[in-house]
Amino acid sequence: MVRPLLSALLFLTACGSDAQQPAREAPAAAPTPATRGLDPVRVRQTLTDAARLPRLRSLVVLRDGRELVAERFGGGPSLDTPVNIKSASKSVLSALVGIAIERGVLSGADQPILPLLRADAPASPDPRLARVTIGNLLSMQAGLERTSGENYGRWVSSPNWVRYALSRPFVANPGTAMLYSTGNSHLLSAALTRASGRSTHALAQAWLATPLGIAIPAWPRDAQGVFFGGNDMRMSPRALARFGELYRRGGVLDGKRVLPAAWIEASWTPRAISPWSGGQYGYGWFIGEARGHPVRFAWGYGGQMVYVLPDLRLTVVMTSVATAARDGDHIDALHRLLADGIVPAAEAGARG
Repeated sequence: MVRPLLSALLFLTACGSDAQQPAREAPAAAPTPATRGLDPVRVRQTLTDAARLPRLRSLVVLRDGRELVAERFGGGPSLDTPVNIKSASKSVLSALVGIAIERGVLSGADQPILPLLRADAPASPDPRLARVTIGNLLSMQAGLERTSGENYGRWVSSPNWVRYALSRPFVANPGTAMLYSTGNSHLLSAALTRASGRSTHALAQAWLATPLGIAIPAWPRDAQGVFFGGNDMRMSPRALARFGELYRRGGVLDGKRVLPAAWIEASWTPRAISPWSGGQYGYGWFIGEARGHPVRFAWGYGGQMVYVLPDLRLTVVMTSVATAARDGDHIDALHRLLADGIVPAAEAGARG
């Protein structure tokens, strides 16, 4: 069965703010198993279960960097075709922030955002706006009223997304309650653009796509030309698997250092707790477990998932229909594919 913490992480539309709760420590890692490959009987059953999910479009499983499962479902596009990864974009954006800090484009997670974005700030801002940092935006602890959920339509209909997000009233103090908001991520995209003098897409091309050998085509921008931060990025399932492997391998892929190892550790450190589900969140990554194994995962609307299980040496990608109505049962089913199918297959390993 799916572990309770993993199945509880259904808070993409959570709204409101509870009192601040201290972030729980990440679950202790299970001993690294000696198994290799995946048990074929369990894999066959997992693929049978996957084929029954009408919204699922792809499943890619890598163990020790080897692609052991690569399947498409329901007439979905090829595994090398970029698809809308929705809010899994937030995990990619977090990687760009980490690289920007390493390169000195940004000074660190504690850097205030107001000096970078002052041109779009209110004339007489709430004094708390000066306390909002890069890290607050990444962990969804800015304290600003959300632009997601019921507020999303008004935000994306506004003439200036950055200005609108900065002008939201504070409903919590910075660094306290978790308020999941794509406006936070868009402010990060704007901050990257203004600090570097380059578009977020250009940074993604230079810092991730080229070194990883993957495609990250241009995605939508706001009216001022800032690439959408935290939504609607397009990557193929295999590109997402390469991205997940980058994190699983500590920031080094094909012998090249792409991402600082310290940034992965920072991103996978629990910093906030959803007021709705009780689930943990780091810098753009969800944090949970499956059958006692730590799981760090990127999560996009509709079921665009990148699961990384370091102690099992697994990277798992699932993509789904991105335009269907919200369906928590589908997300639960994806978690079950991982916890009840793929994880036991890795625990058992291949015979011989």
